[in-house]
Amino acid sequence: MQALTERQVRRSLVNCSRGEADGLALPVGFADLDWAELDLLGWRDPKAPLRGYLVLEVDGEPLGIAVRAADTRMSSRTTAMCLLCQTAQSGDAVSLFTARRVGEAGRNGNTVGTYICADLACSQRVRTEIPPWLQDRDPAEVVAERAEELRERVLGFVAAVRR
Repeated sequence: MQALTERQVRRSLVNCSRGEADGLALPVGFADLDWAELDLLGWRDPKAPLRGYLVLEVDGEPLGIAVRAADTRMSSRTTAMCLLCQTAQSGDAVSLFTARRVGEAGRNGNTVGTYICADLACSQRVRTEIPPWLQDRDPAEVVAERAEELRERVLGFVAAVRR
């Protein structure tokens, strides 16, 4: 991703008001992010722990959505998969996130949901957690492939929010 300013991040959010975007807390260490290592900027709002944000780059411009985590968590005794980065992990590390739809549908309370890593660190996971069945391949090739797949799935989720 290209480096983004605070203003660009706030203005990229398509499914929340300007007031909501202006009130969000940026991720800790925002000024020190290694943008070259990010395919997706995802974080939970430390001031409002159920809120989170996903921002990616589309045609050179940032595009983001606000998401809300479910009030309850899955059991840590079960395994769950993030549907964005497709990483299997303990159930309490994956959460159902919903995003208010854009426009009149969103104003009417319509949402779209999916299971995502609870910490929204999917971009990091596709680079560091190589599944066992892919470990015999070139790591750089695997990371590039997983990053592109992550991007496609996030774009699909964002498209559902924008419908």
